[in-house]
Amino acid sequence: MTKTTLIAAATGAALTAAAFLLNPSPEQHRDKIKAAVAERSPLAGALGLGALAAFTSTYHPLGVASYTTVNGRTVSVGAFGMVFVLDAER
Repeated sequence: MTKTTLIAAATGAALTAAAFLLNPSPEQHRDKIKAAVAERSPLAGALGLGALAAFTSTYHPLGVASYTTVNGRTVSVGAFGMVFVLDAER
């Protein structure tokens, strides 16, 4: 094996290991959902609708990434320690 191949394999292994270790937890997803609902609608945040949506969400780990669903609809996706809440209009 050449030096370039070994470096590429080591880099790929390191990135895969980092993805497994940094996969967001269910609580990280729920906290981000609560914050996103409160940011998009202060009234909904004050009424606790974000907490309700976060509570009813179902966490789905994929090893290197994860996502949550509410009523079969994907609400958030996460990888490498970051969580992104999808637009409610979709």
